[in-house]
Amino acid sequence: MTPRPPATSRDAGVLARLARWCVGHPWHVVATWVLVLGLAWAAMSTFGEGFDDTVDLPGSQAVDGLDAAAPGSAQAESGRASGTIVLHAPETGMQAHRAAVADAIGALAALDGVADVSDPFRSPGAVSPDGSTALVAVQLSPEADLASAAALVRDTMAGLERDGVQVEYGGRLGTLLDGSAEHRQAEAIGLAAALVVLLLAFGSVLGALLPIVVAAAAVALGLLLLTTATAVAAFGSASPTLASMIGLGTGIEYALFLATRHRQHLLDGVSPSDAIVRSVRTTGHAVLVGAATVVLALFALRLSGVTFVGNLGLAAGFTVTTSALAALTLVPAALGIAGRRLDRWSIRSPVAEPDAARSGWARYARHVTARPWPFLLAGLGVLAAMTYPLVDLDTGPLDDGSAPQGSTIREAHDLIAREFGPGHDGQLTVVVDTGDVPGSEAADAVAEVADAIADTPGVATVSPFRPVDGTSTWVAVVHPTTAPSAQATEDLFLSLRDDVVPQAAREAGMSNTTFVTGHLAVRLEFGELVTSRLPVLVGVVLLGAFVMLMTAFRSPVVALKAAILNLLSIGAAYGVLVAVFQWQWGSEALGVDQAVPIEAHVPMIMFVVVFGLSMDYEVFLLSRVREAWDRTGDTARSVAEGLAGTGRVIGAAALIMISVFLAFSLDDDLTVKMLAVGLAVSVVVDATVVRLVLVPAAMAALGRANWWTPRWLDRLLPDRASTHSSAAAS
Repeated sequence: MTPRPPATSRDAGVLARLARWCVGHPWHVVATWVLVLGLAWAAMSTFGEGFDDTVDLPGSQAVDGLDAAAPGSAQAESGRASGTIVLHAPETGMQAHRAAVADAIGALAALDGVADVSDPFRSPGAVSPDGSTALVAVQLSPEADLASAAALVRDTMAGLERDGVQVEYGGRLGTLLDGSAEHRQAEAIGLAAALVVLLLAFGSVLGALLPIVVAAAAVALGLLLLTTATAVAAFGSASPTLASMIGLGTGIEYALFLATRHRQHLLDGVSPSDAIVRSVRTTGHAVLVGAATVVLALFALRLSGVTFVGNLGLAAGFTVTTSALAALTLVPAALGIAGRRLDRWSIRSPVAEPDAARSGWARYARHVTARPWPFLLAGLGVLAAMTYPLVDLDTGPLDDGSAPQGSTIREAHDLIAREFGPGHDGQLTVVVDTGDVPGSEAADAVAEVADAIADTPGVATVSPFRPVDGTSTWVAVVHPTTAPSAQATEDLFLSLRDDVVPQAAREAGMSNTTFVTGHLAVRLEFGELVTSRLPVLVGVVLLGAFVMLMTAFRSPVVALKAAILNLLSIGAAYGVLVAVFQWQWGSEALGVDQAVPIEAHVPMIMFVVVFGLSMDYEVFLLSRVREAWDRTGDTARSVAEGLAGTGRVIGAAALIMISVFLAFSLDDDLTVKMLAVGLAVSVVVDATVVRLVLVPAAMAALGRANWWTPRWLDRLLPDRASTHSSAAAS
């Protein structure tokens, strides 16, 4: 295949005109951003309704069972607007505080944000066998400000603490009081670490601050728009954290890519305005393709079939989009304002990049391309070894026992497990309909079902069935012998749902309308659904990325190679996640003191984010390789020039991403911690094993076949000219 003559693409022309306008009117651009941020703040303050952890599960028998057990409660239960207050008085026993408990319960029931509260002395099984511990179930009003309602509950219980009772809070109530939704510290640490990396990579204070400021503005706008969007869609409480994490990383990265290319043009003697335009025409296109790939992958989370998960992707899509917008408008404007003062306050003298043919990156690339197969096999071997722990992947639900030691939610869990048994915190609710049984025989029929449940291995206790007023529905509570996160508990749930309860109901003469429900059941079915949809999502994202890259680089071979290598790097990141959190390799350093399962939706979110970010690096590298190929037609030289032109900036961008992600690993929310660790590892793998070993080795092994395109496909692809031409860079 002979290289095509360089030409300017239609996209590059549009980007050049945009850059030229931003350079010519920099303060207009800055003023527009300030105005837009102000309008977004006003819209958020007016329309934003807050974040909601309600989980909708289409066709879920657990959610349907919640409505059958207590009509109208499913939304509140699946949204986790409930909690447990654990009262513990080991020396005196809880009976000695019965009057004080009654007063506290009365005060709780009178609070505006509390929908329901139970009396432990009138609730079967709510007082421990030794009488030292009592459990108060609290239902918060879903429409209330949950954080404020939780604080009022804590203030109301202060009297009991003064009376000598230890008071701890579990469930959603405990999460609210522990304040684990506060993530500003992680963002500050991530930005500080990114600033250090930028100072070392760029060498000047102004050049290092520019990407930070641009990314901060982009993330601020994205979060304001996200909060405003809560007026029309339900976004989970983890949405702002995920959006901040991804937005900060991509925002800094995109700005760095453009600023680095611009600076090189300045060092080559190009005027500031022309340098900005040339940078946006080339690297700006890579930013667009990379951001589009990330957003496409994030939007693919809609295929999970769960709005809660799909909206997490949509949330991150807000900040990725604003990051790309800021890179293409704010960065050119800021560079135009800085002019040749970009290297002011330098910590070292700026030095032009060495000639591609003589740089260290080029020498390394020639070494790899001269012996591609050993490097290719070694790289694949490393990824295979890192992927191996994936065979032990357990996607069971997390329980309160995974919370940090010392937190009220962990204290509550440990007290309940010690005083009531490890399965008490993961109760299941069994719902049956006796509509086909004569009223006089209904009690005997449900007793038969209760006996069958009690005889099931893994059941610690089962309460007598009680009727739901005005219906033919009866409800019983089952406590497993094992913790909610244990595989045995999930096995018990499946056995009760699919076999024991339906069969016992049929034998007792009832209809087959049975449910095994409760908060734990909803989470288990959530995991089932998400896990079953993962292969579909993987296939769609791979296909979408393949089409996008094939269109951008006019090569099905390059697109296929990129998809396969990125898939392998994601597998390695999954393997490390299992090793850290399930095998406990270094988990204590992250504040996790026990083996925990991987939250069901973490692999799905990780896949789309990692795949999108990996494609960012792929696009940036391949853009430079394609430029060199169009000019020379020499594979080895093209790979060498591509690595020489991108190695340092990709390394800096990767360090920034790793710093941002690892900062979020300090978050108390274990799901956020898992995502942070998994994403950080994936960037390490992608920037080293994949980008430095596998990509150059694979391209060298394929040779001229890298850019092969069937004639029929060549006619279908838009714009025959290379979108990353050397003409755009000259």
